[in-house]
Amino acid sequence: MEQQVFPTKGNLMLSKKALQLATLGYDLLDRKRNILIRELMKLVDKAQMLRASIEGTYSDAYKALQQANISLGVVTPFAQCVPVENGITISSQSVMGVELPTVTLEKQPPQVHYGFARTTATLDMAYIAFEKVKEMTAVLAEVENGIYRLSVAIRKTQRRANALQNIIIPRNQSIVKYITDSLEEKDREEFSRLKVIKATRLRAQKQD
Repeated sequence: MEQQVFPTKGNLMLSKKALQLATLGYDLLDRKRNILIRELMKLVDKAQMLRASIEGTYSDAYKALQQANISLGVVTPFAQCVPVENGITISSQSVMGVELPTVTLEKQPPQVHYGFARTTATLDMAYIAFEKVKEMTAVLAEVENGIYRLSVAIRKTQRRANALQNIIIPRNQSIVKYITDSLEEKDREEFSRLKVIKATRLRAQKQD
């Protein structure tokens, strides 16, 4: 045994309590791990669908941008007229103690921030296409960040569950067995000693 434990009834009660708590802790961690894995698989499936969609959306947006560049030359001056997006809010929801982000992009009707005199419809198409990219990117960021946080939480939960299953629970089981065996051996010795004493007294009484 790794540590010296005196075989007393008090220590036996404490060891059984520690074993009970460790077993309960393992059951809870195992349940938590399974729930987190289910949530992770949902997000992974969602991320795969989003990536498939966003690749096409990005492709369409860059084709539209290419057409705008061909039609207008460099569109950088017009792009600089578009304000920085500030309608994104981030909140969180808890899943088994893991904070998962919720990214919300405030939807507003498209607003043209550049003049029409020096632009063509190709720039409008590119602007609309990148608006779609922005919306899908916000959703994908939420999903991928959730995947990362769940993955980290699952690894931590797995390590703790393994420590309980492979180290703490077996150690407490060993301690309980050691104390139980020692107490039983002590009881047998005491019983044998009492039998010897009783037999000795009986013989002494007969002799008297």
